[in-house]
This record gives sequence, structure tokens and C-alpha cells, in this order.
Amino acid sequence: MAEINHYQSSGALFRDRYRVLKVLGRGGFGVTYLAENASLPGEPRCVIKQLCPKTQNALSLERAKVRFRREARALANLGSHFQVPQLLDYFTTNGEFYLVQDYIEGETLAQEVRRRGRQSEANVKQFLREILPVVQFIHRNRIIHRDIKPSNIIRCERDNRLVLIDFGAVREFLTDIDNTVYFQPQTTQFVGTPGFAPPEQLALRPCYGSDVYALGMTCLYLLTGRSPIEFDVDPKMGNIQWLHSVSVSDHFATILDKMLRSSPEDRYASVEEVERALDLEPHLEVLSDCMNTRSRPIFDLENESKTQYLPPIQREARAIRRWRMKRFGRPRKSPLSIL
Repeated sequence: MAEINHYQSSGALFRDRYRVLKVLGRGGFGVTYLAENASLPGEPRCVIKQLCPKTQNALSLERAKVRFRREARALANLGSHFQVPQLLDYFTTNGEFYLVQDYIEGETLAQEVRRRGRQSEANVKQFLREILPVVQFIHRNRIIHRDIKPSNIIRCERDNRLVLIDFGAVREFLTDIDNTVYFQPQTTQFVGTPGFAPPEQLALRPCYGSDVYALGMTCLYLLTGRSPIEFDVDPKMGNIQWLHSVSVSDHFATILDKMLRSSPEDRYASVEEVERALDLEPHLEVLSDCMNTRSRPIFDLENESKTQYLPPIQREARAIRRWRMKRFGRPRKSPLSIL
């Protein structure tokens, strides 16, 4: 940590190109700095993430370097999407790992809610439609974000697009995983934010549906301005109890409720399923007219038209129904009653 702090205080260029301006944030895995790239025209701003491995073992550190480079290349592929910061550089020095990414100037959704207050249902639906494509993109690249939350989504000041930041993919392995017996399974470390992360992620078994849960919790934050810990939890099922806290349409309540199910088996398994559910809403009125929820009426056998042409099998079925009507007083349900 001391090395980059020295460049910040002295004004010297880090790696002969980065002018470190200030600390943007600190966390369990390291520090994020705002910097300028003095080697490029206009000295564009960038973000330097200093990741600190939790290991002192030389072999562990070397293996971590290999995995770091592999994960950094994966992040470089993600950066081709306009809603993900572009990875500009990655390197290791003095046993510490660094990522350099585009600086996205704007407000996080958490800052937006603190400044403007709760958002309407229409705005939250629009948020989902804007953010789902980028989550779908990272899932197609076989990466689970694991830390989707309002403070990790920025609304870009320049063009108003939503940008997803702070991918945890490069952080999980920066722990001392090799100081164990060879045949023991590798241990891992929780990546995410309690409250926004579902139970299976807390149990270190995240899936694509874990990001769906985090998106649902982010929607709930936008609608209410309340953090996850402010909601009660059903002691039997483990689902958060939120319906009484916000007024939304029945259809959107159904979508949110399924996104927020504690069990991944009861939740949407993919963002594509959420998109389909959202897209269904404009057609609900038309679809309801097509749904027959009433039982079939009993045939008025005495007044059926005798002049209407019927195929032989239907004439025989009608004769059987009339015979049953005379004998039993009402038609009996049978496979032939549909003819």
C-alpha cells in the first residue's frame, strides 16, 4: 500500500504514466485510486485498483499471478460492452496486483436515491430493461458478478447510460489457498455484500440466479430507499417480507417476488426469464381475453339445430347424448361430450 501512496503524495508518475490524484475507496481487497494517464493526449482520467493478496507464501503468490492474468483477460473481454468499464492495463509489482480501468464520471444509483429520493415503478422497470442486457452479457462470458448493488451501478454523466462496475471475478483467488493438505478441496472467500447476496452465495455456491436476486434487491432499494437489513425475513421460508412496504402493480410485484426468492429453485434462473416476464406486461389485457376460465356450458340438446350439417361421428355422439339425457335427466361427462 505504501508504494502507491508515495506517488500520490509526491506527485511523481506511477509506472511513468499515472498521476495518482486521490483515493476513491477502500475495501477488504485493497484500495481504488483516481488517476490521470499523463502518457496520453489530454491526460484522460482512469481508475487504478490495487488488489492485496492475503498470502505470504511464494508458491501461492506465483499461482495467484497466473490466475490474475487469466481473470484480467476475461475482464478485458467484458470491457468490449459499452456498459462495462474498459480494462486499460493490468500488472503486478512488489507482490501486489493492479488493474487500470476507464473512469466513469457520474452518480451511483445509491447517490441518486439519496439525492432525489425513491423512484417510481416506471423508472425501476426502465432501470431493469437497461441493466439486464449487460448482466446477460457477462453471464454469457461465464462470469457471475456477485456484487450487484446500487453503489456498483453508475449513471454516466455524459450520456446517461448505466454502467456496471467492480467485478469480483479477479478478487476471489487472492487468498492463501495453497497452505493446506494437497488433497483437501480449495477454500474460497465470500465475495459480495450481505443483504444483496442470496443464501447460496453466502454459502459460497453462487449461480447466475444469484445476480438475479441482487438485481431484485436493487429494485427494492430504488422503490423504497431502504437497505436489505431493514426488511423482515420470513422465518420459515427465508424470503424477505417487502410487499407491505411498497405499492406496485400486481404484475411487477409478481416479478419482484420471484426475483427475491431465497431458494434458487424458486427464483428466475436467468436474466432472460426476467426480460420475458417484463415484456409480457403490455400484452396481459389481450391475453386475458384469450383465457377461458369458465366451465363449458351444458348442451341445450332439445334446441340444437337439426338442419346443421354434422359428420357421421358427431351425429352419433349427439344421438348418444340425447339418449343419456332422456334416461338420466342430464348429460354425463364423457370423452364424447367435447364433440
